Amino acid sequence: MSAQKNKLSLADFEDLETNKDLLNVLEHKKIPFQKVQKRILYNEELRLLQIELVKLQQWVSKNKKRVAIVFEGRDAAGKGGSIRRFMEHMNPRSSRLVALNKPTEVEKGQWYFQRYIKELPNPGEIVYFDRSWYNRAVVEPVMGFCTKAQYKDFLVQVPEYEHMMYEDGLIIIKFWLSISKEEQLKRFEARKTNPLKRWKFSPVDQKGQELWGSYTDYKDEMFSKTHTSYSPWVIIKTNDKKIARLEAIRHVLSKFDYDDKGTVATTLAPDPNVVMRYFRSNDQID
Repeated sequence: MSAQKNKLSLADFEDLETNKDLLNVLEHKKIPFQKVQKRILYNEELRLLQIELVKLQQWVSKNKKRVAIVFEGRDAAGKGGSIRRFMEHMNPRSSRLVALNKPTEVEKGQWYFQRYIKELPNPGEIVYFDRSWYNRAVVEPVMGFCTKAQYKDFLVQVPEYEHMMYEDGLIIIKFWLSISKEEQLKRFEARKTNPLKRWKFSPVDQKGQELWGSYTDYKDEMFSKTHTSYSPWVIIKTNDKKIARLEAIRHVLSKFDYDDKGTVATTLAPDPNVVMRYFRSNDQID
C-alpha cells in the first residue's frame, strides 16, 4: 500500500488542472518534488520574462533603435542556450543571430572588424552575437590563430571601434558568461556522451581545459583594456545555467524604458550575486 501511495495514478493526472495542483498531489503522496518545483518555477519565470522581451522588441522596432547583444565566454559557458531563450518568441523579421565561421582568405586580408561591421543591427533590429570580434581578444591568441602584432592592434582599436558605434547611437550590451573549470569539464563530458550534443565537442574544447590559465590571462587583459563607461563588460555567473539565462534577460530588460514596462508581472532587477559589471578586484569563478 505504501509503495502504491508513493506513485501517481492515471486518475491523479486526469484531475490536475494547474502546476500548483501537481505540486499539491506530490506533497500529499510524499513524493520528492523539489526538482519538479524548481523546473515549474523556472519555466513560469522564463515565460514572464519572454513576454517582456516581446514588448521590448516591439519598442525597438517602433523607435528604430539598433541593439547588439554580445555573448562571450569560455566553451560550454552557455552562450548558445542563453541566446535561444532570448530569441525563442521574438519576431525573426527584426531579430537575428550572428555566429560567424572562421574568416575566409579574402576576409583575412581585410581590416579585422570589417566582417563584423556588416552584421551590425539595422534600425529597429536586435542582433545577438554568439562570439564576436572578441575572438581576437582571447581564443585567437591562446590558440595561436593571430600574430602578436594583430593582437596588440586589436586591443588598441576595439575601444575606438565601439566608441564610434556608441556615438552613432548603436546600443551594445557585452556579456561574459563565467564558468568554473570543474563545471566546464562536467559539460564537456556530457557533450561526449549525448549524441545530440556530441557535435559541439571539438579539439579546441579540449584545449580549453589544458590552457585554462592562458585563457584566464588573456580574458583579464581583455577586461582591463576594453571595459569602458560607454561599453562595459557585464559578467554572468553561469554554473547554474537556468538562473544565468533568467538573470541575463533581466539585465537586458532593465536597460530599456520600453512601452508597458510598468505592467511587468515579475522583477526586472538582476541578482547582483549573479550579474555584475567587471572591475579588477572582482572575485570571478573563472
